[in-house]
Amino acid sequence: MPSADVHKDIAMKFTYDPRYNIGYIRFCEKRAEVESLRISDELVVDVAPDGTVYGIELLNANEQLQREDMGELIVINEATGEHTNLPLMKTKTG
Repeated sequence: MPSADVHKDIAMKFTYDPRYNIGYIRFCEKRAEVESLRISDELVVDVAPDGTVYGIELLNANEQLQREDMGELIVINEATGEHTNLPLMKTKTG
């Protein structure tokens, strides 16, 4: 069985930093220098010279991930139909 460290290096992760309101979807550990391509004011994609996408940065993440009718991120396994619901942090307004 592979060690936990192996899974740590290859696991896709979603992180959120509430101090800066930035979410990051990491597909794999960066093994090379990446170029950060600014797709819009709220989206940056990290790409290696060989075209490998390492991650997607969501700027202003709360506004992109949260809507009035949603308070969670739903992760769906399309092959099995299984899903996991993860609550999102709400920001205080006013």
